[in-house]
Order: sequence, then structure tokens, then C-alpha cells
Amino acid sequence: MSKITVVGAGNVGATAANVLAIRGIADEVVMIDIKEGISEGKAMDMMQTANLLDMNTRVVGVTNDYEKTKDSDIVIITSGIPRKPGMTREELIGVNAGIVKMVTDNVLKHSPEAVIICVSNPMDTMTYLIHKVSGLPKNRIIGMGGALDSSRFKYYLSDALCANPNEVEGMVIGGHGDTTMIPLKRFATLRGVPVTEYLDSEKLDKIVADTMVGGATLTKLLGTSAWYAPGAAAAEVAEAVLHNQLAIIPCSALLDGEYGEKDICIGVPCLLGKGGIIKIIELPLNDEEKELFRKSAEAVRKTNAALPE
Repeated sequence: MSKITVVGAGNVGATAANVLAIRGIADEVVMIDIKEGISEGKAMDMMQTANLLDMNTRVVGVTNDYEKTKDSDIVIITSGIPRKPGMTREELIGVNAGIVKMVTDNVLKHSPEAVIICVSNPMDTMTYLIHKVSGLPKNRIIGMGGALDSSRFKYYLSDALCANPNEVEGMVIGGHGDTTMIPLKRFATLRGVPVTEYLDSEKLDKIVADTMVGGATLTKLLGTSAWYAPGAAAAEVAEAVLHNQLAIIPCSALLDGEYGEKDICIGVPCLLGKGGIIKIIELPLNDEEKELFRKSAEAVRKTNAALPE
């Protein structure tokens, strides 16, 4: 029986659990939260849609009882405080680092073979922290950010092209930050045709700029971090791993020489399947893209340096 644990039953965690359940990605989804009643109530609410949606996944909610997460194939960590308007992801580091470390220790006590997907912000740095505190093989720790950023890029592209979003391909690499992500407009396509055939450079530059502040735009509108797309992105990564889809999805991965970087978690295209990251795909970046990636990595390292000892 397949089992996925979602740590944190807030907006993002509950959305991830709901997508996992509705799509039947796992046989059982466990939501765990520190606040009494939240995960239990949301799980019950989801299960009351089972008959309406022809849903076969069992959703369970628990409060702080990690024993119930035992033998999870995948653990999605969404815990931490969300962004408020005007906040950067980096400003969350102090509080969220302590939470992510505690959660990692607890889930691995009961699911030592699990693949961990990190959603908590600042995502690249929290993914790096999990590597440092867990001792897990690097293929079993995945940061979700690139999947979300790429989805936002494809949204803006499809909107500008007046096209079906499912017919647009686009990829975002680099850090999961408003100034560090790198939407790769040169690689973007509509049904295999480069989008440069349809959009001029001015329009593409605006799409890139809108993508980079996509999260901040929503935070300003909503008064807190977005949740539908982040939750769905986490579920997409989990599905690729659990079902051995061999899908190429941009994710935050620990680099060891790829793209000229070492000892850093940052967004790169990853081949995902059983066991997590099967392979990091090295794209043929041009000089401008290489320089953007170098600067992005430099910024991520600065955030990593703020991790508490």
C-alpha cells in the first residue's frame, strides 16, 4: 500500500493532500499538524467528498502523532510560517529552519526510507538544511520550487499566446526567489515551436518579469502566500516519484559539479522516478544564462549562510 505524509495542514499542505487524494496518487495520505483539530477536520472534510468525486484514497488527519506517519513512501514538508505582503522568502529563515529540522528528525524516525519533498520557505535553503541534518542520499531530498515557478511561467506564456496551458512548455531554473529564478525563454515552446516565433522580445521580457514576482503578486492580492499552485506542484513531484514516471521536472537538488556548482541546493531540471532524483539534466546554457545561474547560486549561498548553527 502506498502512503504519503503531508506535514502541515495549512493552505498549501491541505491543497497538496487534496490533490493527492482526488487524483488517487497514493492509497493513503496522512496530514499532520501541531494545531489540535485542524488536520483531523480537513481530512474529514476531504473524505466527505469521496462519494461525490469517486475518490478511493484514504485521507487521515493527526495532531503531532508521528507514529501515524510510519512507513510513508514520501513525506511532503510544508511546515513553517507563510509570507505576508512585503516579506521575502528569505526573511522566514530563522523560524522555519527550526521547524523543518524538528519535522525532518521526527518523520525519519518512522519512515527512514522515505523521499522528502520540501515546500517550506526559503525553499532552496530549507532543502539544503534537510540534506545537512538528515544524512540521506541526495537523490531522496527534493525541493519543490522549480515545479511551481515553471507552472507560473507556463501560465503567463499561455495567457500571452492565448493558448491552452497544456500545450505550452516552459522551464524555470535557479533559486526559488523573486530575484533569483531564471525563466528560460529560449527553451519555451508552444506545441514544439519556439515561443520566439509568436512573441517579441518585449513581451517575453514582461512574461519573465511577471513570473519572477509571481509569488509576491499573489501574496499582495491574497494577504498571504498562495496555496493552490504550490500544493498542486508538490503533488506533481510526489506523483512522478511514487509512480516512477521518469518525468523531467525542475526541482531544487543538491549539486556536485553540475552547472559548475557544488554543495548547494538550487533549481535544475531533474529526471524523477522511483527513489527520487534519478538524474540531473544539464542544459546547454548560453553565456548569459550561465551568468544568471552563477548570480542566482551566489544569492542562495548568502541565504544558506544565515542558517542557525
